[in-house]
Amino acid sequence: MSDELTSQLKELAQEGETPPPVPGAQIRLRAVRRRRRRRTAAAVAGACAATALALVLALNLGGGNGDGPHQRTPPATRPTATPTTPAAPDATVDLSRRVLTAAGRTLPISSGTEQLPTPTGRMKVTAKEAAKVVPASNVGIQDDAYTVKLPWVLELVATDRSATTFIGALTYDEKAPGAYDRTDGWIGLRPKDAKWLYGQLRLGAVIDIEGATPTATPSSEISAQVSAGTTGG
Repeated sequence: MSDELTSQLKELAQEGETPPPVPGAQIRLRAVRRRRRRRTAAAVAGACAATALALVLALNLGGGNGDGPHQRTPPATRPTATPTTPAAPDATVDLSRRVLTAAGRTLPISSGTEQLPTPTGRMKVTAKEAAKVVPASNVGIQDDAYTVKLPWVLELVATDRSATTFIGALTYDEKAPGAYDRTDGWIGLRPKDAKWLYGQLRLGAVIDIEGATPTATPSSEISAQVSAGTTGG
C-alpha cells in the first residue's frame, strides 16, 4: 500500500470519528431553556383561548348590544307583504235608513220588500240605460198586464257574481223613496236624484249595499196609486 493511500485513509477515519460528548452542565442548561419555552407557549395559548371564549359568550348572550346580558339578538324577520286595503266605494246604500250616499250627497231610496229583499254586498255598475221597461211585478204589483218604463237605470252585479239588481227612478211613486219599500229588490230614487246619480257614476263604479228592509210595504197604498194610472200599458 502506498504512503499516499495510507494518509487518505487516516484522514477519512478522523472525519468519521464521533464528536466528543457535550458536558453535563450544558445539557442541563439546554433542558432548562426548553422547559421555559414550553411554559411560555402554554401560557400564551391559554390566554388566547380564554379571550376567544369570552368573546363567544359575549356575542351569544347579547352583552354588546345594550339589551342586557341575558338577551339574545333577535333573528332578522322576513319582510311581510303590505295588506291590501279594499278601495273605497263610489256610493253606499243603507237599506235600514233608506238612503244612498254618493259624492257627499244623501238621497232617499225605496228598495225591496221583506218578501223580495234587495241583495246586499259590494256591487259594480255593469251597464247604464237611459230607459228600461220592466214588468209591473218589478215595482211591487202582482199583475204583469202592466209594464213600467224606468228612466236613468244603472245595472248592478255583485263582485262575486252571486246577485244582480239595478237602480232607477220611481216615476210612478215619488213619495216612496225615504218612506217605504215597494220594489221586488231593485233600488228606486226620485227621478231628479236618479238622473243625477246616472251622470255621476261611471261603468265599473263600486256600490256597497248594506242593512235590511225595516218595515213591510203598505200594499193597499200601492194598489191605489197603480189604479190612479201611474203605470204604462
